[in-house]
Amino acid sequence: MSTTLDINQDIRSLTDFKRHTTELTKHLKQSGRPVVLTVNGKAEFVIQDAASYQALAEEAERAITIAGIQRGLDEIKRGEGRPFSEFFKEFEAEHGIAKNTE
Repeated sequence: MSTTLDINQDIRSLTDFKRHTTELTKHLKQSGRPVVLTVNGKAEFVIQDAASYQALAEEAERAITIAGIQRGLDEIKRGEGRPFSEFFKEFEAEHGIAKNTE
């Protein structure tokens, strides 16, 4: 399944969607691509099946996570940040966590 929009098949009027809902929902599930719905010739809505939306949301979350990790690695390379042991001691003190000495 491709998530790339096919402008010949994936741009429809809202009126067309209302008239052909069953056909277009089958198309959404089969293609996995979103459909742009227009109102008065202007794009107003983007619809897609739930499974494709979930996959897209998970992919976006992964990208956000990777970007955050990359920012952290870049900070380390620039000598920014502080040792974990220093952070952890401060964290324990701020939150009243007693160190287990057993």
